[in-house]
Amino acid sequence: MKGVISILGIVLIVLGIASLGYQGITYTKREKVVQLGSLEVSADTQKTIYLSPLVGGASLVAGIFLVLIGRSGGK
Repeated sequence: MKGVISILGIVLIVLGIASLGYQGITYTKREKVVQLGSLEVSADTQKTIYLSPLVGGASLVAGIFLVLIGRSGGK
């Protein structure tokens, strides 16, 4: 059980650092613009999901807490 808690803590630390570094996730979405019979026109648009620095900081702190709990044995 201690190992699982430590691994989860490390994953949260990595995600927290990545979140603080990138501050958002950008992806491309293909949308249909016009369809006339068999003719179809589509456009690629970029969408961004912004991540608050609070989310990254909270993830980092929670990860450190879980690693410390995992090392101490949870007692």
